[in-house]
Amino acid sequence: MTNPSLLARLGPRSTAPDAPLRPVLIAGPTASGKSALAAEIVAREGGVIVNADALQVYDCWRLLSARPSLAEEAALPHRLYGHVGRGQDYSVGHWLREIATLLESGERPVIVGGTGLYFMALTEGLVDIPPTPPEIRHEADQRLAEQGIAALLADLDPETCARIDCANPARVQRAWEVWRSTGQSLAQWQDQTGPALLPLSQAEAIVLMPDRDWLNARIDQRFDLMMAAGALEEARAALPDWDPALPSSRAIGAPELVAHLRGEIPLEEAVALAKIASRQYAKRQRTWFRKRMKDWQPLPLP
Repeated sequence: MTNPSLLARLGPRSTAPDAPLRPVLIAGPTASGKSALAAEIVAREGGVIVNADALQVYDCWRLLSARPSLAEEAALPHRLYGHVGRGQDYSVGHWLREIATLLESGERPVIVGGTGLYFMALTEGLVDIPPTPPEIRHEADQRLAEQGIAALLADLDPETCARIDCANPARVQRAWEVWRSTGQSLAQWQDQTGPALLPLSQAEAIVLMPDRDWLNARIDQRFDLMMAAGALEEARAALPDWDPALPSSRAIGAPELVAHLRGEIPLEEAVALAKIASRQYAKRQRTWFRKRMKDWQPLPLP
């Protein structure tokens, strides 16, 4: 899983002694090597590595979410990794509030992750949508489970559908909950967006754009390494409190390994399905980044 230096491939950067070091944003699909790039920048230039991945915030998934290892966390300063409990509510709003505190601290952040919504909220602003009432969340969970994603999409307006990833159940459910609980569409709320916490013009923004076949091979290899490192035991530890409706349960590979542990499918099939899910997720990420990050500096790979 090693890569030649990605930092060297970026070309000239504003790192002269008299040039202020701006915050760095690094986005990319799963398994593309973005964490290694962040570590290389911080090791050479200083700063702190900040997580922008919606699953790496949870304390229950070090392996399956590909969080930095204990050794990597000890070698360089890391923030917002594994600090949220499995059952806790955590949203982009929570993340932004924590990022705001980090920016105020004066530490130069190198923000890295694969959750595009986090980066868009950071650089474009986020509207303060009221929290979803528990009964609406339950209604959405039940409708999604019984009728599927199409039932939720049918209630959404065209403008909202054009802005979200309609193949992502979590994003569709969130949009549906906003409409159901507030009477306004997600698009209408977004049009009321406030100022950005970190405008793109004030940061160095990099998006990794890997070749599909190269990335798919890395995804498969990485999942094999996860399994060898104990991913099945990580899933076993989650089994007693497993709730597929929790956001933390969306870790790629977790549902498949839990299904195996429950005796529903053989381990070989669970691993194969997890790899397929990871490749599908990476495809959605690449599509999203191409559409929404046209102003970022692309770094083609390999």
